[in-house]
Amino acid sequence: MTSPAPVIVTLRAAGVALVLDVSGPRLPRVLHWGTDLGDETGLELATSPVVTNNALDVSVQLTVLPSEHEGWLGTPGLELARDGRSAPLRLALTGPVLVVGSTLTATAADEHAGVHVVVELALDPHGVLAHRVRVRNTGEGPLDVVSLVALLPLPERAVSGLDLTGRWVRERSPQRFRVQHGTHLRVSRRGRTGHDATLLMSAGTEGFGFRHGQVWSTHVAWSGNHVHLVERLPEGAGRHGAVLGGGELLGPAEVRLAPGEEHTTPDVLFVHADAGLDAVSARVHRRLRARAQHPSSPRPVVLNTWEAVYFDHDLARLRALAETAASIGVERFVLDDGWFGSRREDTRGLGDWVVSDEMWPDGLSPLFDEVRALGMQVGLWFEPEMVNLDSDVVRAHPGWVLGRAGAIPARHQFALDLTNPEAWTHLLTRIDALVTENGIDFIKWDHNRDLHEAVSQGRPAVHRQTAAVYALLDELLARHPGLEVESCSSGGARVDLGILDRTHRVWTSDCNDALERTDIETWTGLLLPPELVGSHVGPPVAHTTHRFVDLGMRCATALFGHAGLEWDITTCTPGELEVLHGWIALHKQLRPLLHSGDVVRADCDDDSERLHGVVAADGSAAVFAFVQLTTSASTRPGLRPLPGLDPSRTYRVRVPAGIPAPATLHHVEPPWLAPARDEGVLVGGAVLDRAGLALPVLAPGQALVVVLEAE
Repeated sequence: MTSPAPVIVTLRAAGVALVLDVSGPRLPRVLHWGTDLGDETGLELATSPVVTNNALDVSVQLTVLPSEHEGWLGTPGLELARDGRSAPLRLALTGPVLVVGSTLTATAADEHAGVHVVVELALDPHGVLAHRVRVRNTGEGPLDVVSLVALLPLPERAVSGLDLTGRWVRERSPQRFRVQHGTHLRVSRRGRTGHDATLLMSAGTEGFGFRHGQVWSTHVAWSGNHVHLVERLPEGAGRHGAVLGGGELLGPAEVRLAPGEEHTTPDVLFVHADAGLDAVSARVHRRLRARAQHPSSPRPVVLNTWEAVYFDHDLARLRALAETAASIGVERFVLDDGWFGSRREDTRGLGDWVVSDEMWPDGLSPLFDEVRALGMQVGLWFEPEMVNLDSDVVRAHPGWVLGRAGAIPARHQFALDLTNPEAWTHLLTRIDALVTENGIDFIKWDHNRDLHEAVSQGRPAVHRQTAAVYALLDELLARHPGLEVESCSSGGARVDLGILDRTHRVWTSDCNDALERTDIETWTGLLLPPELVGSHVGPPVAHTTHRFVDLGMRCATALFGHAGLEWDITTCTPGELEVLHGWIALHKQLRPLLHSGDVVRADCDDDSERLHGVVAADGSAAVFAFVQLTTSASTRPGLRPLPGLDPSRTYRVRVPAGIPAPATLHHVEPPWLAPARDEGVLVGGAVLDRAGLALPVLAPGQALVVVLEAE
């Protein structure tokens, strides 16, 4: 049988292209995903692979939803089951493939299986490709969606892999792997994204880094169970070397479709860049910044009360904290855990969203009215999805607890079953009332445990629970359009672009140790721009590591995010308050740049140091931090190029006054430093980007911040 002549469709944007053969009768075949070729003449013929011995008699054709029917024997794109029976799908197009702008829609069906599928591929102006699938049950009886994974091809030269892992207070730890035969699979069954979530799974050319190498990456925009994978078979993937992909992880019968019902996957994003991970991040950051709901006002400097007072909600103490915060320039005051019900410690009261008469006999108004009078916004902590068993809500509604009785508690708490409409409505009503009555500007929305044995009505419930949380947030924000929400999940355990469609920043980690935070925030920035990354100055001795870190290092670290404080600043000396006042003023001066520019990270050969910054999109300004985490084997750092600058410009390099000078270990400092502390020193962009800047020898746990402005 002769195959139809190829009908080539190309989606292209920002130097990236997805080239497809849409001739049918099967779903579109992927001919190329990566750098825009410009001219696809002869692509189909030139890249058609050989047919090898002891293999299928035709070459494998990798479609946008790969299956055995096309010869693909790797992870299938879609698996379904009906009445305990399952067979590989044979999807055929039911009409022409539609292309509108940079969005392709292909509709296919397997009439024998009673399945109708719509695959949508949308390439945005920044080069980020979103893959989404809708599955409808057109047969008789219920249909189970067993798995649905988005897959795109990788070339043979993608031999090196990178993902992230982590734990509580040590999120976002990078780990490298070789792309070898078999499947590199990262699976999360935590019911939330997880401290160990990879954020992006990447594969690229040998030794790719922040500033060099070709990279292909993917992210599953979903806050429940999920998978990411890189897979290479001995026979490759048709004309390609391997595949990269991800999707929601579903439990048995978790998504069961009645006749006529439909399931839509979360978006799986695919990103390619020719200039390393920084270029991948730039594409994702620009996509996020182009969203209608992306925060547009300057990100308010925050003071959160948790590490200042913990559960000790004394009005006089909190008023003093608010007054001190306002005096140094704080713009948002957030009251953390302990204001409601019987919540005086973490074993009781969670879920009782009523202001405590014991702690707050006159309600929250005496504090919040003063906070507003001081010129600050008001924020309030909630953990809506969780309950203590020792709570009024559980005593009244024991059936609202998610899972079976006798499950293992975590942090003395269990999940509230939001798949129960009564529990969902109760929660919405209480939060809505509290936001309205107290004029809340900001919610810190916490989620402090994984979902073990998350079963409701006899079926796995993570999918439905996640969808219910999304619906709850959507409705709350519809009722309160100006409300902002932070995704906090025992720190950084729910960082994904599904939750960030409904929230305005993440709490990056419960660890405020600036040395730990340096890498945590660097790798969080792989996915998120700085304005979405909550970064606070904590106390001198970190709550989680018990390590002393000096104030200059803490300020330099928190400068590069959505900045704030997590510290009882009423205990600060006048000198410390003066430093904080100067740091906040500097952050306010720089945040238009920090929250709009391109994140850049140097590939440091010395693991004891880090060099990172933000450069304006037009190259007109930049701010960098050189960080010495530990001692180095070298006596000096030498010349360090500042990445991302415009080589055709001349820059005035200054050391800003708002950050305390770092401690140094050299005899004579580099000669540019003295004038940089004053009027600044002029240096060509080509010199800074290609030759480098001679850096001082910093003591361990120190950071030097420099600001650059083009002349």
